[in-house]
Amino acid sequence: MLKRLVLGVAALIGGSGAVAQGYNGLEVPPYEVVRQDGAVELRDYQPHLLAEVTVEGARRSALNTGFRVLAGYIFGGNSASDKIAMTAPVAQSEKIEMTAPVGQSGSDGRWTVTFMMPSRFTVDTLPTPENEAVVFREAPASRQAVLTFSGRATQAQLDRREAELTGWIEAAGLKRTGPVAHYYYDDPFTLPGQRRNEVAIPVAKE
Repeated sequence: MLKRLVLGVAALIGGSGAVAQGYNGLEVPPYEVVRQDGAVELRDYQPHLLAEVTVEGARRSALNTGFRVLAGYIFGGNSASDKIAMTAPVAQSEKIEMTAPVGQSGSDGRWTVTFMMPSRFTVDTLPTPENEAVVFREAPASRQAVLTFSGRATQAQLDRREAELTGWIEAAGLKRTGPVAHYYYDDPFTLPGQRRNEVAIPVAKE
């Protein structure tokens, strides 16, 4: 497995107001940090193009399956047999209908796993996937509350961090607008203490 294959949203930020440009030499969706409070950032993301696959099963197995399908596409499993540059993030979210309250569990479900496509591409210029499970989607501009943490992204850890982020959103008087997403930065060879993971929840602009 190549180094840095399992990645999540990250950026080299020069402070609030700077626009994210990349992580470890990889392109990321451009975003601006509009507010920071410890490990939590409120980010405004610009539109970007995603390759997406929907997978059924438990969270971890669905992530692994989705990753393999998308990696197959960018490593040449397409109509042009082209290799497409790896980007960050690799993101995962549960495909659920919005209810009140919004929650997530580690049980079997339907998950979406996404890779961002390099900004030089459009839907019309991307090669056609050989695997019909891969679809393209334009992610619209969005505001997200994002909590960063290190270590292993176990289900217990994700649940705890989501609860922490939900509490921050409520205390800030923000309105949640969608399900939680998990952003993974680093490959399995990275030491747990050096890994960076994120839990993100979309919110309405104030």
